[in-house]
Amino acid sequence: MPDSNPYGAKEIQVLEGLEPVRKRPGMYIGSTDERGLWVMIKEIIDNSVDEALAGRCSNVWIDLHKDDYVTITDDGFGIPWEEHPKLKKSALEVAMTVLHAGGKFGEGAYKVSGGLHGVGASAVNALSEYMRVETRRGGKTFGQEYHQGQPKADVAEIKKSEDASLPFKYYFDWNTKSGVRTTFKADSTIMTTIEHKFETVLRQVKNRAYLVAGLAFHLYDEREDREVHYYFDSGIIALVKHINKNKEVVNSAPIYIHKSINEVDVEVGLQYTDSIAQNIESYANVQSTGDGGTHLTGFKTALTRSVNDYARKNGYLKEKEDNLTGDDTLEGLTAVIAIKMDSEQLQFESQTKDKLGNAEVAPIVSQATKEGLDTYFEENPSEARRIIEKVLIASRARMAARAAKEAVLRKGALEGANLPGKLMDCQEKDPANSELYLVEGESAGGTAGQGRDRKTQAILKLKGKILNTERARLDKVLEFEEIKNLIIALGTGIGDNISYDKVRYHRIIIMTDADVDGSHIRTLLLTFFFRYLPELITRGHIYIAQPPLYKVTRGKEVNYAYTDQQLDVLLKGTSLKAVEEATPVLDLVEGEEVAPSAATKKTPGIYIQRYKGLGEMNKDQLWETTMDPDARILKLVKVEDATIADETFTMLMGDEVPPRKRFIQTHAKQAILDV
Repeated sequence: MPDSNPYGAKEIQVLEGLEPVRKRPGMYIGSTDERGLWVMIKEIIDNSVDEALAGRCSNVWIDLHKDDYVTITDDGFGIPWEEHPKLKKSALEVAMTVLHAGGKFGEGAYKVSGGLHGVGASAVNALSEYMRVETRRGGKTFGQEYHQGQPKADVAEIKKSEDASLPFKYYFDWNTKSGVRTTFKADSTIMTTIEHKFETVLRQVKNRAYLVAGLAFHLYDEREDREVHYYFDSGIIALVKHINKNKEVVNSAPIYIHKSINEVDVEVGLQYTDSIAQNIESYANVQSTGDGGTHLTGFKTALTRSVNDYARKNGYLKEKEDNLTGDDTLEGLTAVIAIKMDSEQLQFESQTKDKLGNAEVAPIVSQATKEGLDTYFEENPSEARRIIEKVLIASRARMAARAAKEAVLRKGALEGANLPGKLMDCQEKDPANSELYLVEGESAGGTAGQGRDRKTQAILKLKGKILNTERARLDKVLEFEEIKNLIIALGTGIGDNISYDKVRYHRIIIMTDADVDGSHIRTLLLTFFFRYLPELITRGHIYIAQPPLYKVTRGKEVNYAYTDQQLDVLLKGTSLKAVEEATPVLDLVEGEEVAPSAATKKTPGIYIQRYKGLGEMNKDQLWETTMDPDARILKLVKVEDATIADETFTMLMGDEVPPRKRFIQTHAKQAILDV
């Protein structure tokens, strides 16, 4: 009987050249949205950074042009343009059109590299509508242009630096003796966005400037005629100081450790603050490892051992006292851990390189950190004393918090079902289909409770403003009734026994009044989540409800305006979809439209009601404007940059008044006050 299966040799698809990149772009740049667009820029920039790490580059220029073009230029050694002996093509064309081709393989020119293992530049080329690469070596400049990864002509010598056919002019004169200049425009048929955000590029460029001491970055935005330059001679020490700029520090200057062991270069910078939050960043070959890895494990192990050894040796810990824990030594710590090693030996636990996996790195970083800290403590006894005293305070607070937490759990277990009385729970038991509304005030809470969908929507009423948890330790946090109720309702636990998988609701929605007090309560709740339950944010569980500002009545037709701009549109009789503006919350989260409300119709006669509180709405109005999943608008809370978010919360909610005053003065004209 013949085989009826049509799958055979002829069905095997062979993708040649750069076709695999265009077929599966997510495999090479992660996504086709704004983040993927940044990865395209990053891969070209990191080629220049690799030149700097090899000691051959001092400057990187990034130029954001109009019409979505971007140029990255360096003064490194340039790409060879001579014929490749095996492929019989220019080495430049090979590097730009063949995957896994470049000096980062074998006995090449790069010992340390942080790019996409040789696919970076060619992957960017494949995903670009247009690319132009110029390489300068030995007084000559050669170049080539591409369309969707395909060469438009052979590599040829360029006699002049500018090409009249380009839709832009280069912002500055590239007059170095050698280097590479790459210009590209992302392909809009593949990428969902091709417009480069200045702030995104600025943040990442600044980060690299900190990590590669002595490398200057020059960023230009021709669209708005602005430029920014970064150069840090002290590297990660400057980064530690920047993170702590609005904080009261414990040790007067950051501790710096730099050692090379078994061809692994280890840099550590750390400084304690009087904060209770820790801020630790880790990097491998200049790439941020947001999920940590073996280098971070090695650092934490050495830190705890070194602090305990010094505390015991100098009588800060009594003979029968328990050792200080890792959590004790991390409280209030700002640290940057950066390792550099042979790129061929580098191992990550995922394609996105968020976690370092090299097992041999942990003991190396641990040894370097332990030796460095032991020496620092011996040579700086007064600074060591302040650090040990800070850690001892954290230890005592931890024990007090444990006692308070255990008391809360015991009390909760005696109250039946462990749920607070102010919680109106939903019938649904699957967290993925359950929502918890955090509602300001008894009146609004009661209205929300009457108007909700009881099957999927739970309501927790909050009485007034909760505790500012920015500088409150866990024992004080648990003394506050409203927060204690919230923790019990969420089901995650808190402190050292957090289990995010036990969260009882996958949508936790902050619903406060659209006034100054409502904004303050929302900020206090966000502070609590960011400091004590941060993974609820990173998992995408925290939302902000958007109640309307106005009710607009035309005859029998009722519509709602969520901004003053929408009100103006309604008053003009124009059709409107009530879509909330993507205005960042606290400048650290982005708005995400979840469900827009229906369009309006033009009718004669107008009556406008300005809502100043949720309690002014009846249950039907609150449901149809703010709680109906088919009509409401929610903002998803996201943290794009943890360091910036930390700075923002420290500035807004911390004890230091001058930074907050400067922020208010700077942004005063942007404030909308309902007075």
